Amino acid sequence: MNIERWGRGARVIRLIIDGKEVDASKGKTVLEAALAAGIYIPHLCHHPDLRPVGTCGLCVVDVEGMEDPCVSCTTPAEEGMVVKTKSERIDLLRRKAMESLLVDHPSECLECSQYLHCELQSVKQYLGMTEVLSVPRRIRPIPVNTSNPLFVHDFARCIRCGRCVRACNELRGAGVLQLKEEGGESRISIPDDKTLAKAGCRFCGACVEVCPTGAMRDKEELVRGKKRGPALVPCKYTCPAEIDVPRYIRFIREKRYAEAAAVIREKVPFPKVLGYVCHHPCESVCRRAAVNEAVSIRELKLFAAENDRELLWEKNARRDAPTGKRVAVAGAGPAGLTAAYYLAKQGHGVTVFETLPFAGGMMRFGIPEYRLPRDVLESEIREIENTGVEIRTNARVESLDGLMKEQGYHAVLVAVGAHRGHRLRIPGKDLDGVWAGVDFLREVNLGKRVEVGESVLVVGGGNAALDCGRAAHRAGAREVHIVCLEARAGMPAVQEEIEEGEKEGILIHPSRTCTRVLSISGRITGVECLEVESFSLDDDGKAQVETVEGSEHVFPADTVIFAVGQTPDIPVGFELEKNERHLIEMDSYTLETSREGVFAAGDAVTGTSWVIEAIGSGRKAAAAVDRYLGGSGDIDERLAPKEEPESWLGPCEGFAGLMRRTEWSDGLDEGSARAEASRCLRCDLRLRITPVKFWGEY
Repeated sequence: MNIERWGRGARVIRLIIDGKEVDASKGKTVLEAALAAGIYIPHLCHHPDLRPVGTCGLCVVDVEGMEDPCVSCTTPAEEGMVVKTKSERIDLLRRKAMESLLVDHPSECLECSQYLHCELQSVKQYLGMTEVLSVPRRIRPIPVNTSNPLFVHDFARCIRCGRCVRACNELRGAGVLQLKEEGGESRISIPDDKTLAKAGCRFCGACVEVCPTGAMRDKEELVRGKKRGPALVPCKYTCPAEIDVPRYIRFIREKRYAEAAAVIREKVPFPKVLGYVCHHPCESVCRRAAVNEAVSIRELKLFAAENDRELLWEKNARRDAPTGKRVAVAGAGPAGLTAAYYLAKQGHGVTVFETLPFAGGMMRFGIPEYRLPRDVLESEIREIENTGVEIRTNARVESLDGLMKEQGYHAVLVAVGAHRGHRLRIPGKDLDGVWAGVDFLREVNLGKRVEVGESVLVVGGGNAALDCGRAAHRAGAREVHIVCLEARAGMPAVQEEIEEGEKEGILIHPSRTCTRVLSISGRITGVECLEVESFSLDDDGKAQVETVEGSEHVFPADTVIFAVGQTPDIPVGFELEKNERHLIEMDSYTLETSREGVFAAGDAVTGTSWVIEAIGSGRKAAAAVDRYLGGSGDIDERLAPKEEPESWLGPCEGFAGLMRRTEWSDGLDEGSARAEASRCLRCDLRLRITPVKFWGEY
């Protein structure tokens, strides 16, 4: 008796495949029903996300009551249908179909970049076929096209299954690829044989994702040695805090700014701070840069945070019940405050002890106010306090025993940063008027008047050197020079900071090393330098410098600022093991130090790093401390709605030519922000395409 069943709102039918009863939703094809039941039928033109076309001829099966075999990918499954997937006749048909694909396909599988990842190779192995065919091979002399951004077109490997065309048209609506009939044969083409860019390609990668043979593939240099996520969505996976960049950019494009801000808030408590000062490693790997220029991810982050009117993140924020456990955090910098924030949300009582008169660490004392407005920093610190975190300033911790044994804290996190500045070991380094950069910036950021004279020389090539130089200029210096070991292209400072400094009149002299600070009667007069031929770092991290003979020259200076590195100032009373770089040693998995119940995070562990890296370190530390205290260590939150993004992109003429806005001094208006967000390639959509299973997986 034929009985149609209902399951989860969809009518369910039952058929028999190779003697096995199989249930399938009405509307499914025989191939889909078989694969869902773990019964493999070879196929190549079929893809689970695409409309079936039945062109490859490999998925033929016998159906009881039908005289001829049918193509299972286009044959609807019917109630009571009896299907056989194997027979001598079917095997012969499949082998002939496979030969028609192999006859003009390159035979050097071992040399192919898709070796062991090729669906054609997998089906060939399933059918037990070798390189010997019953028909002569013919070679198609089609050159490999590497001229397009991101992708390689190697159409000698194309089997004309049409999956790329269907993905471009059905999944994305871009309409860039077409299957063209020419001389009795079909080939994949672009209208008018344009380049992808000129044809309006969205560079989403859907065509590459569904290609079974590597005829369309990612450029090797972009994916080599990387896991799938970091290779295809590098912005998200490069972020030390793992912010879901494509997701918040999508919300901005959709004018859903509260949702965008909530996505950022899922991973960091400092969205606005990062909008001002993040060094945006995400932008350096943005795949859009291969087309023309990276998306302005940092500026979009700031736009979202500043245009969040609904505070959706606050409404959805999680706060667990009190655990009765208390945590002390030494240091109110980005790592310590981030860890404190998430530990408080886990239900622990958290107190932060800060040596300096204000919280913020290097965000407050290492970054000048012109780069990071104080009201922005203070407002986000207040949000951390609103979770129940207590911050005690002017409260230097000298001993951990006092916290754990006398005050009863169950765990301690050491996040004291790296506030001890270095100076080059050269004559004159201790003269009056010679500063370590971190000390100079601290004085400036405390609002103290610092006399710098007419001319200032800053030594160093990083952001701190630029901050010192620009702060010295604001302190009254008429002339500021920066010298560094690195060549201009190798300076570690963020490019826009270099450009901003030069706009203010700061003069940068790359490939220089300093030999001594000159003085008369104890007053600085200048710094003697040499030109650098080359330099490298030895195993201890010390610079080995080759200088240009006879290149001695002097920069006149009234003040010298060394911005050449920092180390943590860790009290002896902490009794923690440190490495040769004077950084705290800890277990790489538990993050626990040499003392039980004491953890470490931020610059005290890594050395001088970026704000976003310290925040990422603070998140990991919070999870580790929570686990130690008996919690799950799961600090993640869902603050924005979980939705499937729209996969339809549609055509966009001139998409590849959309340029990044270059001037950000006055921020982003809504139109500019949405236009910038629209430049995103939507790389994350590719990860939502259903992966194809090979026959060995059934």
